[in-house]
Amino acid sequence: MMMDKFKKMIPTPEELKKHKYMRLFGDLLHDPHLWHVDQNTISKAVAVGLFIAFVPIPFQMILAAAIAIILRANLPVAVALVWISNPVTMPPLFYGAYKLGAFIMGTSTQSVQMELSLDWLLHGLGAIWQPFLLGCFVMGTVCAVIGYIATHIAWRMELTDRWKNKHHVI
Repeated sequence: MMMDKFKKMIPTPEELKKHKYMRLFGDLLHDPHLWHVDQNTISKAVAVGLFIAFVPIPFQMILAAAIAIILRANLPVAVALVWISNPVTMPPLFYGAYKLGAFIMGTSTQSVQMELSLDWLLHGLGAIWQPFLLGCFVMGTVCAVIGYIATHIAWRMELTDRWKNKHHVI
């Protein structure tokens, strides 16, 4: 069921350890908690991955891996979830973050043509960076908290169902 799906979806430790960016972490990748699939490691990994998905920087996978290592969260799940923000989803996610940040700050939004380029980061981001980063932080935090709680609850429900089925409790 849920636990089995997680185990099938995540890459093996060997696959991730071979990845060129993951090799940066060297012996830190040998911690068994990073590869363990349980309620605690998966819930933390979901929170890490969802939060980092809203951090508007390149190489989000490296940041997610570093935080997963520090928190001893499941590394493959944390790294995989950052791909929620990808070249297709980034524009609406980040525009939504900008609008949310502007709303929270009480400022009006400007017409912004966001693009994934160094030129835009150097020149276009300057006018909107405060509401944009605030919105990214708020959205990342909310998604991380909801993801953590939802994963914890779903995991507990799964275990309860397995226990009931095993003991034929009605």
